[in-house]
Amino acid sequence: MANTYIEEARELPIYADCDLLVVGAGSAGSAAAVAAARAGCKNIILMERYGYMGGDVTGGYVIMMPNLSWYNKLYIRGIQEEWFTRLSKIPGAVTAPTEDEIGSTDPAKVHRWRSFIDCVSRGTFEGCKESQLVRAPYFEPNELKIILDEMVYELRDRITVMYHTMGARPIVEDNVIKGVIFESKEGRKLIRAKFVIDATGDGDIFSQAGAPYSGLSELGTRSIGTALVWRAGGVNWSKWYEWQQAHPELIPEIRKAITEIQGFSGLFVPSNNPNIVWFNNNHNPMDCTKIEDQTRTEIETRLSIHKVLDYLKEVCPYVWADSYLYDIAPQLGTRCSKRLKGEYVMTANDFAFAKKHDDVIAWHSTICQINDCGPVEIPYRAILAQKVDNLLAPGRHLSTDNVAIDWLNLIPQCTGTGQAAGVAAAVAIADGAGAHTVDIRKVQDILAGEQNVPLPRNSHTDPSYTELAEEKQYGLYTAAAKLAKETGDALAHRQDGQRERKAELEAQQAQH
Repeated sequence: MANTYIEEARELPIYADCDLLVVGAGSAGSAAAVAAARAGCKNIILMERYGYMGGDVTGGYVIMMPNLSWYNKLYIRGIQEEWFTRLSKIPGAVTAPTEDEIGSTDPAKVHRWRSFIDCVSRGTFEGCKESQLVRAPYFEPNELKIILDEMVYELRDRITVMYHTMGARPIVEDNVIKGVIFESKEGRKLIRAKFVIDATGDGDIFSQAGAPYSGLSELGTRSIGTALVWRAGGVNWSKWYEWQQAHPELIPEIRKAITEIQGFSGLFVPSNNPNIVWFNNNHNPMDCTKIEDQTRTEIETRLSIHKVLDYLKEVCPYVWADSYLYDIAPQLGTRCSKRLKGEYVMTANDFAFAKKHDDVIAWHSTICQINDCGPVEIPYRAILAQKVDNLLAPGRHLSTDNVAIDWLNLIPQCTGTGQAAGVAAAVAIADGAGAHTVDIRKVQDILAGEQNVPLPRNSHTDPSYTELAEEKQYGLYTAAAKLAKETGDALAHRQDGQRERKAELEAQQAQH
């Protein structure tokens, strides 16, 4: 029998017409819709397969935003920081060093935040041997769901939200995207749009529209994996941190034991609630677009939860005796699948040489040891699809190689590129331009001038941001950066641990 089936052609009802259609309301998509509306776009549809916005943040419980600051400057602002400004008004919803505290080397403050991963600088900065405080907010995901609804509802005269709808297939005519077919409980229908933003995270739209794209990142990288996050209650994190400090020699053994119990790697860290602990994991290698891998991640994680808690109760009853399963993330944790091959592909060299881009749309401090987590410029071309016009792809599937993706697919970069995509779409629609011909200077001025996004070489941005970056050499005082300069290629800096991990994974695959 044939292993294919020819589906009968049928007419599809037009559900709606809009100026801008955003497919996916995760951190990138929700930011894109809000930014576009604030920039003047009046007819926006925001389509989301779940019943809430935020994606991995609210549904996958990625409940900490790392490295929003560098030294004493908050480089990641805009909509990303607005989340936490709003959350801070809700008692207990967010925990983090404040903007006034970042860069502080006060020993008492550093000690207070030391138990929160990434709230204290990962290394020592040039000219400052003391650790510094970093803006890395921990927050409650369910409160953020409300905040994201609130931000969109305030713009309900411009944004129509469609929950429980999934973009299925783009409509492309003469290399211009014209709309998207979607599936829902109402059946298969079509939305026509002048401009489309693919914010699915997996390239669901651009991969079918004819835009070039690539697949998973390399074996051994953080991105080639899936997760299912869960939380445990009844644990006093301060007591656990004190216990770790008193028994540092036991921690590697405990981590090793938990990995063996689970069958995959993982770690647990604090949350915004002092009595709730966040358990993250990495099923590696896994593809978050494959049914088998998605299913295995869900089942294997859930079957390991009580085994892990029982082990911790046994080895450290002082802290874990009263622990219990608090909740499990309602959504699979995703990292990398399809990646856009845009008009520009970001690589490790963007970090190692502080590359400057005339079309910069985000200037982010990131997690990258090559430039000591310093700010890197993300160009508009990295979210701009080739071969198809009026289609942008911000978020974790932006255009990078299989190394740089590890530093650029985190939530802050998704939110930042999403905000920029929304503004770009609004400008293009207002001017009657396309995605490839949009006035990028106008986009940058709106981002930096009206939407609180620091951008280099823009008159609306406080010059002290550039002054700090130049004073600190853009973080390029590290051994990795110096090696890159010597070799002319940052890819020469590949950590031995990554090579060993890759070899280990390949050996495991061969055994199976």
